[in-house]
Amino acid sequence: MILRSDEILDVDVPGRGAMRMHMFRPVGEGRFPGVLLYSEIYQVTAPIRRLAAMIAGNGHVVAVPELYHEYEPAGSVLNYDTAGTERGNALKVTKPVAAYDADAVAGLGALAAHPACNGRLATFGVCLGGHLAYRAALDPRVSAAACFYPTDIHSGTLGEGQSDDSLARMAELKAEAMFVWGRQDPHVPFAGREVIRARLEEVGASYEWHEMNAQHAFLRDEGPRYDPALFLQAITLTLAFYWRVLG
Repeated sequence: MILRSDEILDVDVPGRGAMRMHMFRPVGEGRFPGVLLYSEIYQVTAPIRRLAAMIAGNGHVVAVPELYHEYEPAGSVLNYDTAGTERGNALKVTKPVAAYDADAVAGLGALAAHPACNGRLATFGVCLGGHLAYRAALDPRVSAAACFYPTDIHSGTLGEGQSDDSLARMAELKAEAMFVWGRQDPHVPFAGREVIRARLEEVGASYEWHEMNAQHAFLRDEGPRYDPALFLQAITLTLAFYWRVLG
């Protein structure tokens, strides 16, 4: 599908100001399922834009919010370097968890109301975004959540105070989830993955679980950890998951 990728939505988040969302969608007639796609700590970088285009080009309306809209000017992108990493990691634990959740409510509402969206909603995320994709899927409007190497769920260290309730709230998860991990990822070691999977089983969640011989950020098509073969495999898994759950 040919895409439109130049559309911007500035969404009001009550009490938090405007959150910019970058939209990717098929050109032409029709309405499609919506995917709220969460980036890593660097915001809407070129690799994230290409990832969003890949999903949108397979029949979805994709919205990518700027995670740190309260702290960075609209349109800001952090670099994949030491300064960008330090800034992104600092903001990750500066922003309150309640603010991430408020963003999700506003983003899902704006996506569902988009004229090209058919009302069926999913989430997708990588790294920090994988955690946020999971949390956004606690919203009953979401049917499917694809969470790639989500950080901080096992340790409960997201947001201000580094004390989130993501594991505690897992019983609220009604969406079907897909978790994809890199076995060589130091950010979520085997013991951490086991904590998450045990909790999913405890609450009777509906989920898929995939572990690959990959590093953290293996989907990012810049840098030494990118694995093109596993990227294609992961996207195939994601699209099949969305087609089955969203229709």
